[in-house]
Amino acid sequence: MTLYSYWRSSASFRVRIALNIKGIDYQQAAVHLVRNGGEQHSDLYKGINPQELVPALIDGDNILTQSMAIIEYLDEMYPNPALLPQAPLARAKVRAMANIIATDTHPIQNLRVLQKLKYQGFSQEQVNSWVVHWIELGFISLEKMLKDVPQGQYFYGDTLTLADIAIAPQLVNAKRFGADLSKAPRVKEKIDRLMALPEFDKAKPENQADAE
Repeated sequence: MTLYSYWRSSASFRVRIALNIKGIDYQQAAVHLVRNGGEQHSDLYKGINPQELVPALIDGDNILTQSMAIIEYLDEMYPNPALLPQAPLARAKVRAMANIIATDTHPIQNLRVLQKLKYQGFSQEQVNSWVVHWIELGFISLEKMLKDVPQGQYFYGDTLTLADIAIAPQLVNAKRFGADLSKAPRVKEKIDRLMALPEFDKAKPENQADAE
C-alpha cells in the first residue's frame, strides 16, 4: 500500500493512525500542500485524486480517497481489531462523534478554506479567529455527547474506535491556533491519553519523514 499524504494534514494523520492500529505495512509518498503552489494541484497527483486533496491510498490497482472512507475500507478489509462496535446504535454513536470533527469541524478550517479567506481579504488574525471558533465549538459539542456514551478511557468506552481516530488529530490544530479547550476537559483528557499510544505517536505530524 502507498499513502499519499502531507505531514501536517489532519485527514492524513487519521489514516496513518488506522494503518498503525491495523498493523498494516505501507509506504508514504509526500504531497507538499504549499510548496510550488501546492503539489496536490500537479497533473501527476490529479491523476490520483481529481479532488486535489490528501490523503489518497493506493491498494494494488485501487485508488481510494477521503480519509473516513479509507478508514472504513481498511476496517472491512482487515477486521481485527474492529474500529466500529457491532450494535447498530453503538456504531451510529461512534460515527456521530467522529463526524463532528471529520465532516463539520475540520473541513471548514482546511488549508484551501483558509487560503480562500486570505484571498478575500481576511487578515491572519481574522483567519485564526475563524479556526479557533469552529474547533472550540466542535470540542464543546463532543464534551456534551460524552454523557450519552459508555464511559471509559477512550471516546466510546475502553476500546479504540473510529471516533478516537477522527477526533485526536484535531488537537494539533487546536494547539497550533491557540484554541481554548477548558470547556471540554474530558475531551482533552481522552485525546492526551490517545496521543501517548504508540499507534498515535508514530502517526503524529512531527514524526513523519516529510515533517518541517
